[in-house]
Parts: sequence; C-alpha cells; structure tokens
Amino acid sequence: MQDAQPKDLPHRLYKQYRFQLSATTSSLNIPKLDVDTAVSAANFDLAHPIPRRFTQMIKTHGYAAQSATTPLALFDYEHREPGPKDVHIEIDFCGICHSDIHQARNEWGNAIYPMVPGHEILGTVKQVGAEVTKFKVGDLAAIGCMVDSCRICASCKAGEEQYCDNHATVFTYNSKDKQGNLTFGGYGTNIVADESFVLKVPTNLDPAAVAPLLCAGITTYSPLKHWNAGPGKKIGVVGLGGLGHMALKFSHAFGAHTVMFTTSPGKIEDAKKLGADEVVLTKEPNWHAAHAGTFDFILDCVSADHDINPYLALLKRDAVYCTVGVPETPISVHAFSVVAGRKSVTGSAIGGIKETQEMLDFCGKHNIVSDIEMTSFDKLDEAWTRVIKGDVKYRFVLDLKSLK
Repeated sequence: MQDAQPKDLPHRLYKQYRFQLSATTSSLNIPKLDVDTAVSAANFDLAHPIPRRFTQMIKTHGYAAQSATTPLALFDYEHREPGPKDVHIEIDFCGICHSDIHQARNEWGNAIYPMVPGHEILGTVKQVGAEVTKFKVGDLAAIGCMVDSCRICASCKAGEEQYCDNHATVFTYNSKDKQGNLTFGGYGTNIVADESFVLKVPTNLDPAAVAPLLCAGITTYSPLKHWNAGPGKKIGVVGLGGLGHMALKFSHAFGAHTVMFTTSPGKIEDAKKLGADEVVLTKEPNWHAAHAGTFDFILDCVSADHDINPYLALLKRDAVYCTVGVPETPISVHAFSVVAGRKSVTGSAIGGIKETQEMLDFCGKHNIVSDIEMTSFDKLDEAWTRVIKGDVKYRFVLDLKSLK
C-alpha cells in the first residue's frame, strides 16, 4: 500500500526522502519501512531533509587546509549518498586555480575550515539518482565553480546563477549547501552534485586539459561573448597566464583581431601561437601611442596590482574595459579616463551553467583546451608556489590517481 505523505512535509522533500529511505532499506536487506513511522523515529527536521542514519555516505580521500597558515594535508571526509537528481562523480583530474590559494590562505577573508579546494573538476560518473536524465554510469562529467543556487530569482532563471539575486549561490568549495553542510571541492576522490550543475564533456578533447576550462575557460569566454568579440572587432588581452592564454584562444576563435599586452619579451612567441595577431610590450616607451582610441574591448586577466588608466586611453568611444583578475587592492580610475569617450570599466565572474555548457561545446567543436602541466599531491606545495610566481604554462592539473 502507498505510504501516506506526512501533512507537514513538502512534496519535493517527501519524494527525496522516500528515494533515500527506499534505497537504504533495500541495500541493507531489511523490510520496507512505513514513511510516517520512519519520519517519527528519525525526528525528521525539514532543515535537514534526509537524516544521515538512513543514508550511506560516500567516503572520500582528499587534501584540506585546516587553517590559513598550515599547508594542505591528507583529510578523510564524506559526501552524501546521491539523491534522486544527484550525480556521483569519481574525480580523475582537478585544475589548480589561483583562487584555491587565495581562499585556503583566507586572503579574501571568507574562509571556512576545513577547506578542500578545487573547482575545475573532471571525472567519471559512478552513480546516478533515479530521476537523473542527462548522465549514466561511465560518462565523463565535469563540475565548475558552483553546485547550486536559489533557482527562483531573475538571475537564476536567466541562467546566470553566479549572480544569484538572493546571494544563494552554493560554490563548489568553501561554501555551505542548503542543508548547512560544508561543500568540499576537487582536491578529493569524489564529489556529488545535482545534475543541473553537472556538465557534459566533449569526448574528442583531452580530459585533463578540459579541467581548467571549468574556471579559466568560462571566466574568459563569458565576457568575450557578452561584449560581442568577433569579426571586425579589436580585442585586447592584458596578462598572459592561466586566464590570459584562454582569452587569446577564445578571442582568436571568435574571429576578432586580438592584441596581447605583456611586460615580458619572453612571452611574445607563446602569445602569437595562442592566437595573438599583435603583441605589445608594456615596458617599452610610449607603448600605447600607436593604439590610442582603437580598441572595442579590453579584457584584463592580471591579479597583481597595476595601473589600468593607460589602457583606458586605448578604448574607442563607448568601449569597455573588463577585469576578471582580482587584485588585492581596489582599482583606481581617473575620472577623465572614462568621461572622455563615455568609456566603461566593469568586471565579470565566471558564467552560468547554460553558458558553461555552451563554452564546452564550443571547445569541442574548435578543439580548444587549456595548455597544462600535470602534477600530483606530493608536489602540491611546489605547484602552489609556482602559481604565485606565474611559473607555469599555463595551468596545473592534479592527477587524482595519486590519491586512489
């Protein structure tokens, strides 16, 4: 006989609870329990809709920061058993992002410990919930910077979950989910997320080199697409690193005339190979003179403190200067740098799930991946030091085999 739904239990939570309860009782080979009895026995709390006594948690091995001043170390933890709409991914690769370092060291002042970093995640689907339709066991799958949002505000409905109007974006790590549980990222062997925030991976691309697309890729793709980089447009990219090298690839693939700005003569040849039509050395005298008033859009990928005002003089009337780098000190803009020409200074943060999938599909079509250097957890401290120094071409990727 069909179990009766408790009157104070919302239908969505009731369905999720029934799925978990059924899966658990079945796996333990015990008789099916009446839901009302189980709810009462478990002292069901709507704020924590699936009591852990009825779930089989996924044991996970990873690396975590326990404080802002201690190095990452081995850390064992658990992810939830997949619910009806969840996908369980065994992680194969995770890119190292500079923001992993910023957050683990609490340089942005928002750290929650213990912290398992990593939001450039690619792996193999191990389990799916009963209502999952986009993935099956054995598929390649990816997770980027978010694993949930409010889903009901104007931004979320528009596919811009990263700008959730209710500030309810749940980030892949250093965040809390809707049940108040701490999220753990890709520096571990497993992750579980709702399929709405899991991405399909083009099978023609190198999986390890796809991982950094989940942050470095979408962070540069989104603003270039939003401000219409393409044929007939002159696009500038400031800084050749993890973000900058992807910006060059995308701007070139969009068909724009692409100019690289760098302080390093040693990066000229790399910039041209990555898609730059021109390279400007910004340490040269009067480096900006030949390009004054000629750019439609400039994307700043530099996280170190620097003066952006000379670049504003390069913009056309009504053109845009966008930063995706996040310097530690506030950006200073001279008023006349923008009022003369009605120029705009703005920023951009990753992209929504729909756009991230669009970006991955675009990369599959145009054979675009990140330039990577593989590393392992026993070399993590060295890799982080080199990221800080800018000594990597152009993105580190952790091989999770070293933890399995």
